[in-house]
This record gives sequence, C-alpha cells and structure tokens, in this order.
Amino acid sequence: MINKVGQIMLYVNNQEESLKFWTEKAGFSLIAEENNEHMKWIEIAPTNEAATSIVLHNKELIAQMQPEINLNTPSLLFFSDDLDRLYKDFSDKNITIGELVSMPTGRVFNFADNEGNYFAVMEKK
Repeated sequence: MINKVGQIMLYVNNQEESLKFWTEKAGFSLIAEENNEHMKWIEIAPTNEAATSIVLHNKELIAQMQPEINLNTPSLLFFSDDLDRLYKDFSDKNITIGELVSMPTGRVFNFADNEGNYFAVMEKK
C-alpha cells in the first residue's frame, strides 16, 4: 500500500544552478546532497520539515543510464498561505511569473525556474 509521496524527481540540465534557483530565489531548503562515483543528486524541500521533497537529478546522466525514462518536467502545484507576498517576492527576485488569477479552486499564478520549467502556486490557508 502506498501511504505518501516521498520525493519528486526533477531532471535538470544544471544541478548547481537549479539548486541556487530553488534555495536562493524560491526559498527552499537544502535537505541532502549525495555525490558518489556513479551520480550526484540534491534533495530540497519548502522547509526542513516537509514530508515531500524534490530531488534534482542530472538529466543527461539519467538519460544515459535509463534511456527509456520520461525526462519531462512534472506538473507541480505548490500551496502558499500568503500568495500576495510570495508573488511580490518572486517578482522582486526577477523570477518569471504569470498573472495572478482567480480560479474556481482559488487564486493561483505560475512561475518558471532557471531552466524555463513552469510550475504553479495556489493560495491555500
């Protein structure tokens, strides 16, 4: 039985630049970093106590190791309890952001990471 989502694997072209984006601009925390003779991965999360984390993997290396794997960016929806402040913070940090819109499920905006992958943030209090 599956009882929770543990990690989300995000395949990136430049792990160090992606780490900078997620920690310095998006406010995530570095949870763990592993670098062994075969591969390197970086685990990040919105806070140190987060149940689900994101692991930044080297896209090129994964493609070589497992050519059959889907390396597309997952569609992620994050939640924020202060969407207006987050929207302004992302704007102030020159993160590419979409318009703040009202949906039937709540207010939401999208943003792009340093590699042009888009994600969404919804207000959830």
